Amino acid sequence: MHRPWSRLLVVLLAALAGVLLLSPPASAAPGPLRYVALGDSYSAASGVLPPDLTAAPQCLRSIRNYPHVLAQAIGAQLTDVTCGGADTSDFTTAQYPGVPPQLEALSADTRLVTMTIGGNDSGVFIDSILRCSSAGVLTLGRGSPCRDTYGTSFEDTVRTTTYPALVEALSAVRQAAPRARVAILGYPAILPPTGGCFDRMPIAEGDVPYLYGLQTTLNDAVRRAAAATGVTFVDLSAASAGHDACAPIGVRWVEPVLQGTNAVIVHPNALGEREMAARAMQALHLR
Repeated sequence: MHRPWSRLLVVLLAALAGVLLLSPPASAAPGPLRYVALGDSYSAASGVLPPDLTAAPQCLRSIRNYPHVLAQAIGAQLTDVTCGGADTSDFTTAQYPGVPPQLEALSADTRLVTMTIGGNDSGVFIDSILRCSSAGVLTLGRGSPCRDTYGTSFEDTVRTTTYPALVEALSAVRQAAPRARVAILGYPAILPPTGGCFDRMPIAEGDVPYLYGLQTTLNDAVRRAAAATGVTFVDLSAASAGHDACAPIGVRWVEPVLQGTNAVIVHPNALGEREMAARAMQALHLR
């Protein structure tokens, strides 16, 4: 004769077995975030050692660039196609033989995209630094020879040519990676607002605020393009203040023309790349 509690136990076990048989299998744990890094030499950390041996040599990419720092911090699966010298046209066309258009790295599975881009468009950024450095040397740092020669031409090009190119490039990124969070970083300060450091950055004293204003205009074009396309803008202007190329080693984020520590001048050092990664993570609310 069975006791009532034994019959109850049999019923409960049978019910539990039915639940287990009917329950769907547990879903697999999600894989790492698929992260694609696009952009130019400020994204590639050109000049920072050690180099990324998986990249084309012309790209001068470092494994200490901010995409690598960010990916390691959040455990993301990184595809890094950053390349020194890139401009917005290199998103859709091959920059070098064997270096495909950067947008080919994106897909519907991409979940995060970051970049710095726009500084090389029309050669404005690098041309202004080189031309103003040459002019500053000729005047021994006096006056404003670069501003006197070029006036608003650099800023006009940024507003009329670089800005629409940025809007087009960011729109293409959004289309190629429709499910991704997309961020574009501004460029960290290269010069202080006034004064300068002629022994390291041979810019005439009157041209220091001129070039500072040009960089402000470029960063504003990046900000406006991000707003127009629904992309996150990572503003580095305030964060990088006091960390320009005139600051001492260990403080500066960008290396100067002279007495610097990087082979590629006027580019972020390893500290600058780490700080860029930190600001990007903060803007994107990444842990």
